[in-house]
Amino acid sequence: MKEAFKTSLSVGLGLGPLGVAFGVLVVQAGLPWWWATIFTTVVYAGSFEFVLVGLVTVMAPLATIATTALLVNVRHLFYALSFPLHRVGSRGGKVYSTFALTDEAYALTTGRQAQQWPGRRIIGLQLFLHLYWVTGGTVGALLGSLIPDRIAGLDFALTALFVVLAVEAVRDVTTPLIALLAALTALLAFPQQMLLVAFALFTVAMLTRRAVARA
Repeated sequence: MKEAFKTSLSVGLGLGPLGVAFGVLVVQAGLPWWWATIFTTVVYAGSFEFVLVGLVTVMAPLATIATTALLVNVRHLFYALSFPLHRVGSRGGKVYSTFALTDEAYALTTGRQAQQWPGRRIIGLQLFLHLYWVTGGTVGALLGSLIPDRIAGLDFALTALFVVLAVEAVRDVTTPLIALLAALTALLAFPQQMLLVAFALFTVAMLTRRAVARA
């Protein structure tokens, strides 16, 4: 657990402030502060939680919420292919580890340095990451309840975060161009299923480019 805590600290420095922003967003959306604790504890889906706040405030149908959750978090199906769940021994541990499989947990537990980590360290790492998120969300909600006026643009915080991450991740101009072309094609051809079709086109294009590069 001590080693898991040390490993989690670097990611916790980012999860904590982002959780605070989420908590403030929950309160600013008109929900009671304790909903931030419930969302971060029970849902624990990062980016989808930001989307969920908007869906809840407009009382979206459950089918819409479920479909949105699937589209936002479908990447976790692919994470499961290489996540070291087999090292977690107990059934309860496997259940929690599956529930707590986030982008950050996947990145930390599938690297070369983590190849020999025992199951207890994996579970400990995921637990600490979960605690950072719950604590940040709760603190943010409590602080947000003290702010009388609505903070304009707070709902854009997650979008801004991913824009920054995308800028840092792009190594060449072809990848964003492929993404833009896939989005425009999907928007023109299948406007009702734009997001799903765009994801599919982008995935096919990237796999094709990889196959051509290897040939």
